[in-house]
Parts: sequence; structure tokens; C-alpha cells
Amino acid sequence: MIIAVKNRVLLTLLILLLLAAFGLPFLSYAPNRLLSGKSISLISLLHGPALWLLVPMLVLAVLSLLAPVRRNALLTALTASVLLALTFWLSGHAAQQLASEGSRLARTSWGSGCWLILALSLLMAADALTRVTASHLWRILGNLLVVLPALVLLFSHQLDQLSLLKEYYNRQDVFDAALLQHLTILLATLVPALVIGIPLGVLCFRSERLQTPIFSTLNIIQTVPSIALFGLLIAPLAGLAKALPWLAEHGVSGIGMAPAIVALVLYALLPLVRSVVAGLQSVPASVIESASGMGLTRGQIFLRVQLPLALPLFLTGVRILAVQTVGMAVVAALIGAGGFGAIVFQGLLSSALDLVLLGVIPVIVMAVIVDSLFKFLVSILEVSRR
Repeated sequence: MIIAVKNRVLLTLLILLLLAAFGLPFLSYAPNRLLSGKSISLISLLHGPALWLLVPMLVLAVLSLLAPVRRNALLTALTASVLLALTFWLSGHAAQQLASEGSRLARTSWGSGCWLILALSLLMAADALTRVTASHLWRILGNLLVVLPALVLLFSHQLDQLSLLKEYYNRQDVFDAALLQHLTILLATLVPALVIGIPLGVLCFRSERLQTPIFSTLNIIQTVPSIALFGLLIAPLAGLAKALPWLAEHGVSGIGMAPAIVALVLYALLPLVRSVVAGLQSVPASVIESASGMGLTRGQIFLRVQLPLALPLFLTGVRILAVQTVGMAVVAALIGAGGFGAIVFQGLLSSALDLVLLGVIPVIVMAVIVDSLFKFLVSILEVSRR
């Protein structure tokens, strides 16, 4: 008897999940944060209430044999959400038991199997939601509902005995300061990038003669490695601060946030200028001719016709540069800009994996949130234009 598989994507993800769950360590238990821990398998934890973790796996196996119609896709997303929450609960419950048996310095961390279960559960839910609706707005809401049970467990302190959460509570002040610095870098990059990039984009759109040299220059800047560009800005900014002391009083120096923001603004210009040009070029010529025939001036046509129609593509470019800035701001910590990169490099220097993750995970979450917010804005614009 041959069983027909109707949802190959779900089946593939489920097979990978099962291999990770039962073939890789689920947790790691170490005497302290610096020593390597012993591996704890998922099978050794599957007793009592933990056996409920097998139920969503079986449901997903059945769903992989069914056609990925809307109803089945919705059930798949719900089941993946349950699997995600149960994985969170089991890891936190096991960490609490190990903490009660071990010393205060002992650390329980997620193993590679647990990380993959969480990641593949999210992928299953995300793939299912794409089959439920084509709307970015509803997908964002759906993804929020998928992670909601896991977030409830997190904020109800069910995971406090995990090593990652212990690192957070030990360094909460440092974490909060890094979050503020990272957001400051993001906003301080976006504002001047928009002020410079939008006029450059409009200039490139209206003048083909200037478009080639401007894009060539921005392409050259984009090819320079971020570390090299940060380093190249140290000497001129240090000399400028020395020549103009009032700049130094306002925080401009060879190291710190100033060279980081200058470099990130330079990197942001290429995607921003391209999005402005692409957005303005996407406006049909017939629409411009109609507006001109109605007696609108060139400036009125730009503000009332071209700009609103080009806004979705323009926001797409802003989304790209915002996500790019969130990631590249990590590297900027090497020149004293702060942010989550400082936590990451501190963890690398002390060989503390959980400290590295304490800096990396918020950056990923911030990038996802920024990406989702701009997709949300674009979806609203598209709906309002219909």
C-alpha cells in the first residue's frame, strides 16, 4: 500500500524536526557558564506530562499526508504553535528540575536539537500561513498568534532557570543600555539617510546624465567591507574633532557612535536611492499626462501623483536599509559604538555562548520586527489604493 504525500514541504520539515529531536542533544547541563556541559536527550525527558510533546508531532505527520488546503494549513499553523509552546515548556521544566538538584552556578542551555525544533516549528507555521492568506497584514497577525503561547511562558518566568535567561537577569542593565544604543544607531542612521537619499533618488530619476556617476559611487561604497570603512573613518573624524572642539563636545570623535553612523548612512544610500528611482519609474506615463492635462504643475504632479504611487516601492527600500542597519550595527561595536554588538564580542572574548546569544537573539528579533512593520505599512498602502 502506497501512501500519497500531499504536502511535501511539511513532510520534509517534519522529518528534519524528528531527526533533530531524537538524534541531537535537547539540552546541555554544565557546572558553570565556562565549562562544557553534558548532553541531555529528548527521549530521557519524555515521561509524564512531557509525553504530550509527541501529540503535535503525530498530528503534523497526518497533516503532511493531506492536501494543503486552507483548513489544513490553518490546523498546521495551530499545531506548530502548540509544538513550539510545549518545547519551551519542556526545556524550562527540565531546567527547573536540574537547578533544584545542582549548584547555584550550574547552567542548563538549549542543545542543538532544541534550537532546531523551535526553528523548524516556526518554519512550519510560517509556510502554513502563506497558504492560509496572501495578505501580509494577516500573516503578521498569524505569526504573532503562533508565538503568543511561547511568549506567555517566557513572561510568566517558566524559563528563568535556562542559562540564557540567567545571563539576561545578571546583565539586565547592560542589556537595556545596549537596546537603547542599538535603537539610537538605527534612528540616527535612518534620518540622515532619508534626508540625503530621497533628493539623490529624485535627482537620478530626473537626470540620466547624473544617474550613472551617482550609482557608480554608491556601488563602490557598498563593496567596501564594513570593518574597513569603519577603520577608514577613524582618522578623519578624529582630526575633525581635534580641529573643531565643539564637535568633540557633541560626541564626534574617531571612535564611538559617530564613525559608525557615518558608515551606516553611506551603506544605506544605495538601496534607498535605487528604491526612489524604481518607485518613480513605476508610475505610468499616462497617469502623469492625465495629471498634466488637468493643469497640475510639475511640483503638484510629484507630490500628489508620483510620490503616492511610488511610496510602496520606496518603503520597500527603506525596509531593506533598516534591516541592513540593524545587522551591521553589531559590527560597529568594534569601534566603540555600543549596542548589542558589544555583548556579542564580550561573549566571544570570554567563550560564553549564552552571552553571545544574549546579543544575537535581540538583533534577530529587532530585524524581524522592523521588517514586519514596514511590510505592514506597505500592505496598508496597497489596500488603501484598491
